Amino acid sequence: MDITHNLHIATVYELPFGKDKPFLQHGIGAILAGGWSTNALFGHTSGLPFSVTASAASLNAPGNTQRADQIKADVNKVGTGVGGQAYFDPLAFAPVTTARFGTAGFNTLRGPGNTNLDLGLFRSFPITERIRLQIRAEALNVSNTPHFGNPGNNVSNLQLNGDGSVRNLNGFSQITTTNPLGRLIDPRYFRFGIRFLF
Repeated sequence: MDITHNLHIATVYELPFGKDKPFLQHGIGAILAGGWSTNALFGHTSGLPFSVTASAASLNAPGNTQRADQIKADVNKVGTGVGGQAYFDPLAFAPVTTARFGTAGFNTLRGPGNTNLDLGLFRSFPITERIRLQIRAEALNVSNTPHFGNPGNNVSNLQLNGDGSVRNLNGFSQITTTNPLGRLIDPRYFRFGIRFLF
């Protein structure tokens, strides 16, 4: 789990309105604007490393995963990997058809990084001096940004034309999954709640 960059910033801000605050301390403004707080959680992580594999049919080593042959010195990122595009140069690798391991290294490529922003809005209502009622609304993944997983990594899925050009990627170098970042679901969703604080 080598995540080179892992940045998370959390903040909570109590709005400066209402009783005992700098602004709108009295009247209807204090009633409407007082007691509000907001919070945010921003996160950005680098993509996870992965290896390019191939069919192990010719490997003659049961229980082992075959690596692809890397046939280009540098593997360039060529697209987003979604919507039919390749993520990395699919012609940088070739399947292995003899009884040996491929030349590609382990975990030499990285998938896409992910960025996420969660926002919340809260309002507290004093019931007594020690007891408060709080209503809460939160939007997780507020921008509804997809968090993509690693691209397909089996070069044996790749189909080439007779001239060596790509006929069909068949999922190789294409992103077909999401990475929910440790959540139950990845798309934006809202949570509403009520808390008693005492």
